[in-house]
Amino acid sequence: MPDRPAVRPQHNPPRDNRPRDNRPRDNQTGSTSKQIIDEISGLNNLQNYDIRTLVKHAEEFGPFLRNRRLETNQIRKFLDAINRLKAQLTQGDTEGSVPKDDSALFADIETDIVLLKPKLAYAAARQEAAKPLSEVMAVAIDRVHSLKDFERLVQLVESIIAYHKAEGGR
Repeated sequence: MPDRPAVRPQHNPPRDNRPRDNRPRDNQTGSTSKQIIDEISGLNNLQNYDIRTLVKHAEEFGPFLRNRRLETNQIRKFLDAINRLKAQLTQGDTEGSVPKDDSALFADIETDIVLLKPKLAYAAARQEAAKPLSEVMAVAIDRVHSLKDFERLVQLVESIIAYHKAEGGR
């Protein structure tokens, strides 16, 4: 018989067939979104959300969502709707001979802003990872009563998504 090199048996631990709990194990689970919700809930209008606090919250919340494996495509309809509203505002400002004031511009998009909540609720129902974002955005949308509030909502969404992507989210 020819000499064969000794083959080491591979040690394969017994398979654990218990269902896996893939939820994040960090200590911040829920506390990051709760902190943001508490901050926004204390405001009458979203424009009063201090921009430095907003960025600090987004800096924590973006990675939190990434750790929950939230993918941008899971909230694509929401992001697309925000971008359409932004585009509608710039077009609405230039339509006609008389420029619209802020309250008239806001009145044009208010219904669509409120209807963002069901889009997020649908995303959260389809994917558990979207639930904290849905909860935060629902509270924020409830505080949007003017064009300045909407601008702050856009800043919040863009900041969260930027930090989510910076953390490696797709």
